[in-house]
Amino acid sequence: MDATTFPILDELVFFNHAGVAPISGPAAAALRGFADHAASRAYVGAGWQREIKRVKERAAGLIGAGGGHEIAFVPNTSTGIALMARGLDWQPGDQVLITNVEYPANRYPWVDLERLGVEVKEVAQRPDGRIAEADVIAAITERTRVVAISHVQYASGHRIDPRPIAQAVHAAGGLLFLDAIQSVGTMPLDVADLGADALAADGHKWLLGPEGCGIFYCRAELIPHLHPAVVGWMNMVEATNFGEYRFELQPDARRFEPGSYNVPGILALGASIDLLIETGLERVWGEIEALTARLCAGLAERGYRVFSPRATEAERSALVVFEPPAGAGMPEAIAGGLAADGIHIVPREGRLRASPHFYNTDEQVEKLLAALPAGA
Repeated sequence: MDATTFPILDELVFFNHAGVAPISGPAAAALRGFADHAASRAYVGAGWQREIKRVKERAAGLIGAGGGHEIAFVPNTSTGIALMARGLDWQPGDQVLITNVEYPANRYPWVDLERLGVEVKEVAQRPDGRIAEADVIAAITERTRVVAISHVQYASGHRIDPRPIAQAVHAAGGLLFLDAIQSVGTMPLDVADLGADALAADGHKWLLGPEGCGIFYCRAELIPHLHPAVVGWMNMVEATNFGEYRFELQPDARRFEPGSYNVPGILALGASIDLLIETGLERVWGEIEALTARLCAGLAERGYRVFSPRATEAERSALVVFEPPAGAGMPEAIAGGLAADGIHIVPREGRLRASPHFYNTDEQVEKLLAALPAGA
């Protein structure tokens, strides 16, 4: 990859893709193309609706979904989570199972259900940074309607194996929801193999798209059982027959799309999804694995302790969370000093987090390591 595909390579050492990533060169070109056409021709001859359908199919392929009929476009991961949280017919005494270290977007929509008599149970992260599958399974009961968990945890980088959890919650009659914003775009995924009934991921992190456009996956068989959190004109089967007021929800994931699309966002997201698919998710993950391994080895040499669980490939992710040695300074001060030199990592929950993508380079890793302050 070069600076044409990733212009940021000429500007910054950017290791915060787990935050808000730079958009790819193709995504930027798609935004410019939209703006030029919209300014000169409005929608005439644009073909945007055909492209939206194509991007849905590509997004489905990215995560192993059955097709575009299982994909809805959402403005953010929070909306995708709300579609699941607000879509089910909850009864008093139902349970939702989360962890005690979820990103707030995967906590508050479930806690909000407590006003309906739903019980929210937490599984604790272990001291070593792991969410143990066995702990989650042990907490599942016959009242567990949903296990809602991050595929990769934002503050530890731990990747959980959802498959045994899916088996357990399905056996109990419940569902598995994955917040996959920290994994989609970094590695090959197959939602059927993972056992996910629904999944959400925004496009502004590892998918290298703009903010305001993400995807919500819902297993086809589950779609009729989720009522859309927001009802509008586009949810309906006769959406473009404006004068025929027929209240009948779409039979596929379009039932979760209440109004007009974020067309420029979808076009840009599609361009970056194309780039990732054409690169190959196996290659993407291989490059990330190599970069993060090099980073972890260098951190150890400099006295920094890697907190992210990384003993096996199955639990590794693209996030490396680490702690500075005594005397090196507080994480916020370290991150601020690095940013002044054009090197971007972030403090998270009292530690530091670096999140390189596949296009970053060994030289950039070395630059980061060399710039980290030494301990006392």
